[in-house]
Amino acid sequence: MDTERGNKGERRPWLVGVSGASGTPYAAAVLRALLDAGEAVDLVVSRAARLTLLDETGTAFRDAHWRDDLTAWTGLDEAALDRVRYWSAGDLGAGPASGSYPAKGMVVVPASTASVAGIAIGLSKDLLQRAADVTLKERRPLVVVPRETPLTGTTLRHLVRLDDAGAVILPASPAFYAGAQDVQRLVDFVAGKVLDVLGVHHDLYRRWDGELGGARREATG
Repeated sequence: MDTERGNKGERRPWLVGVSGASGTPYAAAVLRALLDAGEAVDLVVSRAARLTLLDETGTAFRDAHWRDDLTAWTGLDEAALDRVRYWSAGDLGAGPASGSYPAKGMVVVPASTASVAGIAIGLSKDLLQRAADVTLKERRPLVVVPRETPLTGTTLRHLVRLDDAGAVILPASPAFYAGAQDVQRLVDFVAGKVLDVLGVHHDLYRRWDGELGGARREATG
């Protein structure tokens, strides 16, 4: 089933905004999972996120070479890249800046405290914040994945404000009942919870089945 197009054949992507918080592996996992599920993705990488990405992965993300840089970062193949549309964070005239653009919803992952504040107060200082604001005003799903810790009272109030506006606040807080044996499985757990909220099928983590020790039995069996 081609899930990236609507009933009339128009392309309807999920917007993925990557802000400057530490946690770029979470963004990579969400991108891979959405594309593996056959979804289309529109990608916005903030200026601050480029610095974090360079620090955490060694990948320099450049507008003119985004396909090569996205491959180096995520390992996506050409077929998957063909379902990605990239927008520069400084392009406030881009498609996702308008409510008439046919997006399904948006994920901000990871969400820095600066991006949380900007979205909460409607600052729209760049395309990431503007697209999130549009997502809220159009009553489309918005998932915000903060990774900062500890959180100040100001940030907590901003998060409550986003929740009141209809966003889902999904902290990058992996669980251990799924039996993760390595860091990537913990990252995938968070990505899987994001896709759960979006209603996109995945098999990124073992779901709780009500039986104690299930993950350990699978690991040793």
